[in-house]
Formats: sequence, C-alpha cells, structure tokens
Amino acid sequence: MRNAHRERGFGRPGGWQQADLPDPADAPDWFAGRLPADWFTGPVEIEIDRDEIVVVGELPVSGDASTPTATKEGAVARFRESTRPARMQIAEEAQRRYGRSVAWGVRVDGERIVFTHLAVPVMTRLRQPERQVLDTLIDAGVARSRADALAWTVKLAGKHAETWLAELREAMRKVDDLRSEGPTGL
Repeated sequence: MRNAHRERGFGRPGGWQQADLPDPADAPDWFAGRLPADWFTGPVEIEIDRDEIVVVGELPVSGDASTPTATKEGAVARFRESTRPARMQIAEEAQRRYGRSVAWGVRVDGERIVFTHLAVPVMTRLRQPERQVLDTLIDAGVARSRADALAWTVKLAGKHAETWLAELREAMRKVDDLRSEGPTGL
C-alpha cells in the first residue's frame, strides 16, 4: 500500500532539511548592505541553495583584450588575500543568519572564478540502464568515476535545461506564495 501522505503532497518541497533552514529571501539585500562599496563594480550575484550561498562580484579591472592575463590573475589574487579577514567575518555572520556556508568569487572580463566552495555528496540509487550511462562516460575517458560521471551529467542537463529549470523555480515560488496567503485554521 502506498503512503497516503506522499500521494496528497503534504510537506514542504525539499523535505525536512529545507523546512528547518532560515529563509534566505533577504540575503541579496543583506549582502548589499554588508559588503564594502569598493570591492566590486555593480551589484553582486547571489546564488542560494540548501547548503551554500555563493557571492560573486565584478572586480574593477580594465577588462579588454589588451589587458594581459597575468594582470587579471594578479588582481584576483590581490582581492582574495586583501579581503580575506573581512570576507571571513561577513561569511560567519551570514552563516549564523541563514544556516548555510558562504563561498566567494569574482568575475573578471566575463570569467567567473569561485574560491573554495562546497562539494556536497548526494546519494542516489540507479538501475542498470542508468549505471551503464555512467560507465560509458568512464570507459570513454569523460569521467574518472561514477561520481564524476554523475556530476558531469547533472552539469550538462542543467546547462541545456536552464530555461525550463528557471520556469520551474518561478512556479514553485508562486506555489509557496499561494500557500502562505491561503486560508488559516484548516
């Protein structure tokens, strides 16, 4: 017999792990108010999932074809070293506030460079046809292991389904909004 709770769709998407986390909806505003104005040109990109907040800003480096690669690499290294104590302090505050790790990155001349960030293990059960896909990627030299093959496959799927995934996320936000506005006391 099937679980009746599953069929009726009780619970929050993402299960208990996500329901227990603080709401990160105001994180972009919090970081905008917390970050020093001279670190980045323009607003920062904030990406949030259940485990991590990634903060990426554009470095004020003249990014044209004549700027040597070494100059750009030096600017990234200088930023990373000179801002480390302040970034660590901001990250600790954000971790207490949002219950997620914080990773930092920069964008220079269109290239995105993320400093140390999480690689979270994810367990899944695969049947033989799915395992054969992963094993084919290993045999072809695309991946070193099933874990690498699965990560590669997820990246590829995400890249090609980006528009669809964005629409799905927006629809889920609308459902959450409707739930929060719904009748009480039922």
